[in-house]
Amino acid sequence: MNPYAHTIIILSLIMGPLLTISSNHWILAWTGLEISTLAIIPLVAKQHHPRATEAATKYFLTQATASTLILFSSIINAWMLGQWDITQMSNNTSCTILTTALAIKLGLAPFHFWLPEVMQGTSTTTALILVTWQKLAPLSLLMMTSQSLNTPLLLMLGLTSTLIGGWNGLNQTQLRKIMAFSSIAHLGWMITILTLSPKLMLFTFYTYVIMTSTMFLMIKLLKTNKISTMMTSWTKLPTMNTLMMLTLMSLAGLPPLTGFMPKWLILQELTKQHMTIMATMMAMLSLLTLFFYLRVSYYATITLPPNSTNYSQQWRHKNNQKPYLALLTTLSISMLPITPTLLTMP
Repeated sequence: MNPYAHTIIILSLIMGPLLTISSNHWILAWTGLEISTLAIIPLVAKQHHPRATEAATKYFLTQATASTLILFSSIINAWMLGQWDITQMSNNTSCTILTTALAIKLGLAPFHFWLPEVMQGTSTTTALILVTWQKLAPLSLLMMTSQSLNTPLLLMLGLTSTLIGGWNGLNQTQLRKIMAFSSIAHLGWMITILTLSPKLMLFTFYTYVIMTSTMFLMIKLLKTNKISTMMTSWTKLPTMNTLMMLTLMSLAGLPPLTGFMPKWLILQELTKQHMTIMATMMAMLSLLTLFFYLRVSYYATITLPPNSTNYSQQWRHKNNQKPYLALLTTLSISMLPITPTLLTMP
């Protein structure tokens, strides 16, 4: 890719979500979403492969549909109330259309079908951007309008996403698809708590970004995309393989790792709001995601399973050390003891 074009794309990718987050007017927020969408499409299609082209087309069509619905809901709200302020969404029809549109943009179930396919068709780095940075703008819009949104609808979306994310990830063999369904399940937890505690939703998103970024950077460093090739990864970087297992368990939400903290707080908040059945169902559905994280860990670190297909043994080359990966790994597995301090932060 031309370096000038690449620079413009990266700058647009950074500025799009920032424009959406900092705006108070629907047209500006919509413009930021469009800039962000148009900037990521060349990165998705960069590989010049039919699968990459298909992924870029699917991404464009779904995001364009979602953007149209966002514009439509804001126009209805402006028509009924005479103002374009994001925080003043009081029309029920507008709120329902907006919730649907942002669910499509995020990849929440039942609008999740595009996310695994797009992630499978693109590179590991672009897939990382899709499940972290690209979620920031839609989630910020949900936070700004959280007082007006329909809580039962969001709880239903959250429960469905946690179920679908866990259930569909069980039989996957591609790591990027597994991380896509992991993203859907985590978004389910965030949407569930959105109207009850927006601050906790944001806190959950931050921890999710740290853990997911760590996992993707490890996958990129190992140069592997399938579970079957994970079984020889321990010969490359044995220490990192062990840390990968801990990161996966943190994503699953096992104590005493970082990932346990947001799930614990969300379950506590749901119980405080007398939603005991909802909290129980969310806790039980998290066992589905735990299963496929354990499956990846089993293949990567514990044993070499019997397999009829022969794989060539990979050489243990000296890899370039990544200082940022050490920091992210530390944050991914050891933030639980400082939970009280994090909760007191504004």
